[in-house]
Amino acid sequence: MSHRIAVLDYGMGNLRSVSKAIEHVAGDAEVRVTDDHEFIRAADRIVFPGQGAARDCMIAIGEHHLNQAILEAARTKPFLGICMGLQVLMQHSQENDGTDLLGLFDGDVVRFDGKAIGDNGLPLKIPHMGWSPVDQSAGHPLWNGIDSGSRFYFVHSYHVKPKDASLTAATTEYGVKFVSAVSRDNLFAVQFHPEKSADAGLQLLENFVNWDL
Repeated sequence: MSHRIAVLDYGMGNLRSVSKAIEHVAGDAEVRVTDDHEFIRAADRIVFPGQGAARDCMIAIGEHHLNQAILEAARTKPFLGICMGLQVLMQHSQENDGTDLLGLFDGDVVRFDGKAIGDNGLPLKIPHMGWSPVDQSAGHPLWNGIDSGSRFYFVHSYHVKPKDASLTAATTEYGVKFVSAVSRDNLFAVQFHPEKSADAGLQLLENFVNWDL
């Protein structure tokens, strides 16, 4: 069955690489980078990518009038959040001396404190940038064909702390153990970048395209 997949365009995020990676695994699905509300409402699946600062992201979402469209999609159809597309689902970020987010989930976005020491005896660099293992917390259709502990590519200085532990779909260690994926019902969101994560990332995107709720 052919799907319409909307990659949300609010002027931020690695939109081209995300859409190209999805097109690579999506068969005859229509993949469109868009802020068109009609297409978003009609789409079968939603991908919410993002990168950059939380406040800039929230301003851009507002300028594109996507706040309600994002929240509606996150509650009603298969929805994949990537990087900032995970973080803004929380209530509040420490970034920029405090930024209110979309508030879909009860929780905060906090900065790595920069005090953790790596295996080389030196402080771990912030941002966390590079390949790290992702340890799955529970089975999920988007993990099909992906071993727990598979490595994915990260670029971030902040991480989410949801108050509901049942949201946690995976964790990763970078000085501290942090939540690197969340899931609930029709929603799955990750801190890493599947579009930059080679075979494991493409498998996750393919699983999303084929996710049958």
